[in-house]
Amino acid sequence: MTVFFQSELFLQHDTGSHPESSARLKKVMDRILTEDITGLLIFDKQVKATSQEILRVHSSDYVADLKRFCDGGGGRIEADTVVSSESFDIACYAAGHAVEAVNQVIQGQAQRAFCAIRPPGHHALSDQAMGFCLLNHVAIAARHAIEQHQLNRVLIVDWDVHHGNGTQEIFYQDEQVHFFSAHRAHFYPSTGTVDETGAGKGRGTIWNLPMDYGISREAYFSNFERVLNNAALRCRPELILISAGFDAHKDDPIGSLGLESDDFGELTQLVLNVANEYCDGRVVSLLEGGYNPEKLAESVVSHLYKLGED
Repeated sequence: MTVFFQSELFLQHDTGSHPESSARLKKVMDRILTEDITGLLIFDKQVKATSQEILRVHSSDYVADLKRFCDGGGGRIEADTVVSSESFDIACYAAGHAVEAVNQVIQGQAQRAFCAIRPPGHHALSDQAMGFCLLNHVAIAARHAIEQHQLNRVLIVDWDVHHGNGTQEIFYQDEQVHFFSAHRAHFYPSTGTVDETGAGKGRGTIWNLPMDYGISREAYFSNFERVLNNAALRCRPELILISAGFDAHKDDPIGSLGLESDDFGELTQLVLNVANEYCDGRVVSLLEGGYNPEKLAESVVSHLYKLGED
């Protein structure tokens, strides 16, 4: 069974005409209602992350500053990121959905989960908002799996077109959380080179796969599968988390690597192959980027159909 986590609450993160708008999520939720996806259970409740869960990843000063900025009416918190008065609370609910998804998958209530949440998270640093992101949900979920459920090894797979720099930085010296990012080379935020592999106890736990604009889809998949399998062999994960950005789609207005909507089903299958081998198929996927609402919805549906197969 796959659980689809959603809430109308996430539409209240008001960014105006910003590309990361509520129209993205509204299109996804509306589209899911028209689909008949095997074994899909919709979870439409509000679960808020606790301070303890958030502070495992983010500094207390940053969290306080973020809340104060939003409580003051919001605005542009950094060059690319717009928030409203409700955005801090909504980000906490998004992190809460990620944590609850981990709970349900690890406890056996579901085998897989997808969280249709916003704002996205993978650029958020421990002490700074960045790139449309306020709280790093996938990092909070990974820490929760380790601290609350006593897992020893978690693999994060990030296929957003942008490098997940925040996630990488948070876990750069961590031996328990391994990170694999496939992203467009020489693109925002100008990180994620192949020589960024971790440090200290985390040396060898980071895999970056920067791919040039114009790469063929065949080469994209071949490279993705190769590096994913290497990362999984090293990690031997007990849980896989996906930072599922869909902005590598050929029709995305912000970033593209030439992928079609159905290709995200193929990417999902590659991750499931690894999950089935190492961790009994346990996967939690979190929405990151994707800024063409129609193509985002198509791509999420492709992702969910594959997650529901077995």
